[in-house]
Amino acid sequence: MLGLYGIITFVVLFIIFAVLGFYGAYWRRGNLDLLHEWGLAGRRLGTILVWFLMGADLYTAYTFIAVPSGLFAKGSLYFFAVPYVSLTFAIALLTMPRLWVVSRNKGYVTAADFVKDRFNSKILAALVALTGVVAELPYIALQIVGMKAVLEMMLLGIGNIALVSEISLIIAFIILAAFTFTSGLRGAALTGVFKDILIWITVISIITIVPLKYGGFSHAFSEMATKQMAIYSKLAEPLIPAYWSLFLGSALALYLYPHAINGSLSADDKNKLMYGTALLPIYGIGLAIIALFGILIYAVPNALNIVKLTHNGALVVPALIVTTMPDWAAGIMLLGIFVGGLVPAAIMAIASANLLVRNVIKEIKTDLTFKGETDLAKWISAIIKFIALAFVFLVPETYAINLQLLGGIIIAQTLPAVFLGLYTDWFNPWALTAGWATGIISGVYMFVTFGLPRATSVYPTPFGLLYVAVISLAFNLIVSTIGTLIARGLGYKTKSNISAEELKG
Repeated sequence: MLGLYGIITFVVLFIIFAVLGFYGAYWRRGNLDLLHEWGLAGRRLGTILVWFLMGADLYTAYTFIAVPSGLFAKGSLYFFAVPYVSLTFAIALLTMPRLWVVSRNKGYVTAADFVKDRFNSKILAALVALTGVVAELPYIALQIVGMKAVLEMMLLGIGNIALVSEISLIIAFIILAAFTFTSGLRGAALTGVFKDILIWITVISIITIVPLKYGGFSHAFSEMATKQMAIYSKLAEPLIPAYWSLFLGSALALYLYPHAINGSLSADDKNKLMYGTALLPIYGIGLAIIALFGILIYAVPNALNIVKLTHNGALVVPALIVTTMPDWAAGIMLLGIFVGGLVPAAIMAIASANLLVRNVIKEIKTDLTFKGETDLAKWISAIIKFIALAFVFLVPETYAINLQLLGGIIIAQTLPAVFLGLYTDWFNPWALTAGWATGIISGVYMFVTFGLPRATSVYPTPFGLLYVAVISLAFNLIVSTIGTLIARGLGYKTKSNISAEELKG
């Protein structure tokens, strides 16, 4: 349990976090009745702010909790999370600046806006939008799972911990919904800087202090070998294809998520977006260190005992913090992880609301005004946050984890329309729709029949265990390609509403 000074520090810093969130409405003031001003911060974020925002967006509370706990429980397979970031940012540099250019030229707020004009298909755009929203909901829920781990560690030993945690989360999300409603992405950007500073303090402090105090990683690996020989051994041969396919599939999927696209489109210009993205591998170094916390805990008996007594691997990092740091320092670090769930939850909810309003509701209610679509997006953003919160309260956490695994599989099916569409309009929209449906159906089938009972996203194939997203995406691309060849053979060609100049300008 966190001591009094730690709790006071936590609360004081949370108040500062909330003040920054509300101040966002006045920072670089713009007309927040316009969707691009509210949802994209007016497209005015520079290199450093893009770097901080995307870091806050992609390195979340659940990342901080899940990666080390996965390494702790399952071993080296979970280290795939470290190398995949090196590839995903290369993919981002190939796609996001190009999407930024056409979005600025055409006034797009979402990737589905681009798909609609690129392939002249409202249906395909709506499917891309709905896929993004469905994929984001469990992602938001998992941020709450990470936040719950922090609260559980803080309140460990008190009576009725579940009730106190739920009340704390409700209060935090009311504050989050309020400042997101008033400040939009500006509030998320400012709080993202605050959150990232705390996270870096946490990472650097733990990786410096704990090894020096507890015998270093040699001692940690030695203790790990004694207690968990199976985990200590190298990656088992059947898991090698799983490792590489998880690495590849995760890299392909990350920048298809609406929150990653939303953050990228908020940049001030293409070059600043490129520079900010090029700096993001620095966070990959932080992620590698965070992953190693799953090993480092073996050198700290008190922390290890907490995880084992509670049977909760999510407490790996919080337990390390509370058992090795002074109360005031632990308060700072736990608050960093806690708001590490709130900031991305805000960005994810904003991105989902943008998609629903622009690419689903507005297609039905065509007379929606600029102010009307922004007001609707604000309310939908708040509703989405509380749907995710209710989901975590009402169902077991395993369900949230399983659905997030499925979310990664389904978001990958938007790759042909979004990423490939940035470079070619060759594909037929109906073929892309058929490919999308094939990928979704096959991915869900494989996940339900093999992955769901095991809480895994891999599937047995003649090549070994492979990430379902990679398999279903391959089916998607095959159907999209064959369908397009048939359509073009019959004389049907895509009528794109985007010129080559609008993509390159």
